[in-house]
Amino acid sequence: MKPSFYDASARQDSGGPSPVLGRRGIWNTGPRSRDIIEVEEHIAGLVEQSTQDLRVAWRELHRTGPPPGLSRDLLIRALAHQLQEQTHGGMSRAQRRRLQTLAREFEKAGGAFAPGVVPKTGTMLVRQWRGRTHAVLVREDGFEYEGQHYRSLTVITERITGAHWSGPRFFGLTRRAGAVVGVEARR
Repeated sequence: MKPSFYDASARQDSGGPSPVLGRRGIWNTGPRSRDIIEVEEHIAGLVEQSTQDLRVAWRELHRTGPPPGLSRDLLIRALAHQLQEQTHGGMSRAQRRRLQTLAREFEKAGGAFAPGVVPKTGTMLVRQWRGRTHAVLVREDGFEYEGQHYRSLTVITERITGAHWSGPRFFGLTRRAGAVVGVEARR
């Protein structure tokens, strides 16, 4: 007689829980707790609810309305996350502390994790595009191109190319992999 193997198709019609490989390689086919089943059913029911009902559920959960412009899909996902967090528990204290530390570092750095290469004031950025040379002067409050002030290199790049491109990338201000800002990579 052949040894039995787990066949997923045989269990699909049984209505029982799907087995999960748990710790120490043991399949978990035991019954799930009632509260977990209820949460799963509630999450599945979110898709069936109207957008207005989802907004009401958000208000009940957060005691305020959802952010303006939040799509229906994100509203469902956020509500499902909150329900799961309430049932299974949220982040550990260590994770919350780590996130708070990262947030403080982010605020101290001026709100940018990887600013790329930031040229000094007075630097002239030059780029050839379709047979024409384009020069941009870096100012303290932005950039100057053809006598006009711009806050963004991307806007200048759009004006030059007629398409939406990354301004820093167009002018070659992106970091190479492994390179350190302000230090040339040795070859």
